[in-house]
Amino acid sequence: MNVGVVLPQTEIGPDVGGVRSYGQGVEELGYRHVVAYDHVVGADPAVHPDWSGPYDIDTPFHEPFVLFGFLAACTSLELVTGITILPQRPTVLVAKQAAEVDLLTGGSFRLGVGIGWNAVEYEALGQDFSTRGTRIEEQVGLLRSLWTTRSVTLQGRFDKVSGAGIAPMPIQRPIPVWFGGMSPKAFERMGRLADGWFPMVQPGTDLDAARETIAVSARQAGRDPDAIGMEGRVDWRGDADDLARRVSTWREAGATHVSVNTMRAGLATVDDHLEALGRAADALGLR
Repeated sequence: MNVGVVLPQTEIGPDVGGVRSYGQGVEELGYRHVVAYDHVVGADPAVHPDWSGPYDIDTPFHEPFVLFGFLAACTSLELVTGITILPQRPTVLVAKQAAEVDLLTGGSFRLGVGIGWNAVEYEALGQDFSTRGTRIEEQVGLLRSLWTTRSVTLQGRFDKVSGAGIAPMPIQRPIPVWFGGMSPKAFERMGRLADGWFPMVQPGTDLDAARETIAVSARQAGRDPDAIGMEGRVDWRGDADDLARRVSTWREAGATHVSVNTMRAGLATVDDHLEALGRAADALGLR
């Protein structure tokens, strides 16, 4: 099982040295990939008084594709968006950005995608929040075409491409597309389209039910459910042995990947995050 980390996106700060130290530090600890979340803008609660989202205008997020261009230059980690909110972004531009990251990482990139939850962000980016589920399905097909075909023509509901393509092409053709989501519709979509998925529940009955929905959908689409990867997530709570036990439950549940999240654990600095990840790495036998 591939063990990585969740970039402490909201806590790492804007300092470029801290970003570099974090990336190089987790690689030295034996972790194999970094997952980064995505938000372009945050909502101002003063303007949206009923705001109840987990992030707002003051929550810092590094832009993942630009961030990954930087990390690709100073680490050899696999880089993963977990997830990019695909329907609020131009499809062809995402194809180009993802191809570039794939090239810079030597083919060590996974594009995690999802539909998101923030209508304010969709509005700011000029996209329709209400059609995001339908749009992502068309987008994934177009992405894969652009990554594998020199000249693409598509007349879709949301995108039109007339005899155009991207160059240079990515190393991975196509780049793996992993999905996030937590609704029955999202699970059905994963079974039809995903190379892998990011569960938002822990091992147990809810995970089993989601996996069954994905498997049924995959078989109906003529796909092998066992070929769909699964990346679990464990939160750091200060006890390395407890974390190792929770990682083991993901391994027993059939996860192909797992990531360690150190956000919201009271860690104040990049060094604090790395110290916690060092304890976790030792408990997991990564170094």
